[in-house]
Amino acid sequence: MKVFVIGATGVLGREALPRLREAGHEVGVLDRHTTSMFDAGRLTAALSGYDAVLNLATRIPLSARAVLPGAWAENDRIRTEGSAAVAEAALRAGVGRVVQEGISFVYADSGERELDENAPIEPVGHIASSVTAQHNVLRHPGGVFLRFGMLMGGAAQSPPVLVGDGWTSVVHPGDAAAAAVAVLGAPAGVYNVGTPVLKRDLGITRLPRAFGGLAASLAVFGRSQRVVSTKLTAATGWVPRAR
Repeated sequence: MKVFVIGATGVLGREALPRLREAGHEVGVLDRHTTSMFDAGRLTAALSGYDAVLNLATRIPLSARAVLPGAWAENDRIRTEGSAAVAEAALRAGVGRVVQEGISFVYADSGERELDENAPIEPVGHIASSVTAQHNVLRHPGGVFLRFGMLMGGAAQSPPVLVGDGWTSVVHPGDAAAAAVAVLGAPAGVYNVGTPVLKRDLGITRLPRAFGGLAASLAVFGRSQRVVSTKLTAATGWVPRAR
């Protein structure tokens, strides 16, 4: 396939490029100096002749910046306006497959229950933009939305605050990128992407008042989310590597 990658220099993009080439795909990347991912017109021209597009672009605020007012604004715009422009451009250009990155933190707290792709979601704060991105990409008949667990390892940085005692889904950036490549041949839809979930015992159940209005948004990292990726494995054979 001829695959166009948006976010090629990011944590996921850098892992995806060699995997795409190893799988025999021809790869092109977004040149941000000439084309904006928010410009559907220019994107349409850039995507002409491609079979698939992987939108792996994010702008996650690093370390303690995540708690600053407005720190997530650019990432939210990428997931809302950016995903809409990419999906629209792919339709105009006749691209058959669009893969959009997202997060599994949108699931409601589930205690000990396993969460598949049909489990209830509870998006609040900055994670709500991931749900908008899902709606945007699934308007495309070949749209695939990936709900990634927390990226751990490699070039990924953990969020500055973790609270709660419960289950959490994590995934190495390399495994996440491998999933994005694997779904190029999978049925359209939503897929969880994570390793066997881990049980936390952090002892912190509430954020300090100093976090103010961001407390609700950051508290999602403390939800007990026993996410399973059996649908992805059944559809593609993807399994996380031991690391």
